[in-house]
Amino acid sequence: QVNFVVCQLFALLAAVWFRTYLHASKTSPFIRHVVATFLGLYLALFCFGWYALHFVIQSGISYYIMIIIGVENMHKYCFVFALGYLTVCQITRVYIFDYGQYSADFSGPMMIITQKITSLAFEIHDGMCRRNEDLTPSQRCLAVRKFPFVLSWNLLSCSFHPLLLVLSQGAVSRACTPLLAPSPKIMAVAQKLLICGLSLLFHMTITQTLPVEYNIDEHFRATASWPVRCFYLYLSLMAARPKYYFAWTLADAINNAAGFGFRGYDKTGATRWDLISNLRIQQIEFSTSFKMFLDNWNIQTALWLKRVCYERATFSPTIQTFILSAIWHGVYPGYYLTFLTGVLMTLAARALRNNIRHYFVESAAVKACYDFVTWVTTQVAISYTVVPFVLLSVRPSLTFYSSCYFCLHIGSILVLLVFPLKRTQKSSKKHENLQPAWPRKLEEENLLQKNNYSTTNNSFSQSQEISCRYQALKQ
Repeated sequence: QVNFVVCQLFALLAAVWFRTYLHASKTSPFIRHVVATFLGLYLALFCFGWYALHFVIQSGISYYIMIIIGVENMHKYCFVFALGYLTVCQITRVYIFDYGQYSADFSGPMMIITQKITSLAFEIHDGMCRRNEDLTPSQRCLAVRKFPFVLSWNLLSCSFHPLLLVLSQGAVSRACTPLLAPSPKIMAVAQKLLICGLSLLFHMTITQTLPVEYNIDEHFRATASWPVRCFYLYLSLMAARPKYYFAWTLADAINNAAGFGFRGYDKTGATRWDLISNLRIQQIEFSTSFKMFLDNWNIQTALWLKRVCYERATFSPTIQTFILSAIWHGVYPGYYLTFLTGVLMTLAARALRNNIRHYFVESAAVKACYDFVTWVTTQVAISYTVVPFVLLSVRPSLTFYSSCYFCLHIGSILVLLVFPLKRTQKSSKKHENLQPAWPRKLEEENLLQKNNYSTTNNSFSQSQEISCRYQALKQ
């Protein structure tokens, strides 16, 4: 953990230097690629030791698969290999070395690399194999029309930037107006660093006094009333979130310092630097629906799941997406209990909301009461769902659920039996008109998360992707 924080702080300084002295306007793409790749490899070796070789092996074999298989089927083989290699590494780390420990957790960066590899494989398949009219607007904008050369691939996998790195545009960008992103303001980075500091302080103080494990303490379960247990459940899971706030916000600040993450301008003309942010804390803490929570938590992973699974699934896209999310997160049984529970919660919440919400939105006073009730139920339902994700093992997870008499599981099943659920459309084109766990609006706002590659120009320009987004929306 100390190595991780040290690497992040070093990456923050390196990002400022990278933006200042290796700006795309005065440095060749080749130099930027080489520097970013070697910085990433150095930090990986410093933080994870020789486990970092797994990053190179995974990305290298995936690139080789792309070359020998061809664009028609490479996305399938890359998906199976990248996810399979990640799973094998997770199994060896968890069940052979340190069960329940996070020391030398090299599988964390591999999870992000897996997202990059699979996303690019699908985007190359979309751009070089599928007909343009068969693609959704977002798929057309993200489609890769030229095969990436090896240095671009290495940069994609091993860059020192903590989040999904955005590179230059390919064929799609040539139809867009080239604009230069402005330099990031100090306040944009400083504000996120302040959030990091507060999150770290909260984690080191409050979190330690509210352990999630206390929810299954025998004395607590025997003596505490139901309201007290629900309140502690909410507090303990809320206290478990700041460590994610710290890591993701610091990564976002590093990207901003390097010049990445520019969304555009708001109504007042101020710059916005939240394009590749991974969470929205206020919306998370005040979520009034299961969907709203998912929309604002781990945003980039949600978008990846939507693009590679939900939009392409031929049946039960919600169930397939949650299963993929469980596999991607790791091999702890608690992950699978959480995401299988999440399927029930998501479907039940969707059915309930679609059938009763319209009765409570006409009056402002009634809607305020409705929002309060849905906020309380959402926070309790989220906490109930993710307890196994924290406890990891089957026995303590089932102990918790049995102590609650599986009440929300049973309630969700009853809701699905009573209230009709809209049938999910199978056509890929119809997916654009659906409201999945992650809304179209979020997709449109984050088209810039992934990029295309060019063998001749690999300098970064996020404003070009904003133009791409505008073109996609017009289509």
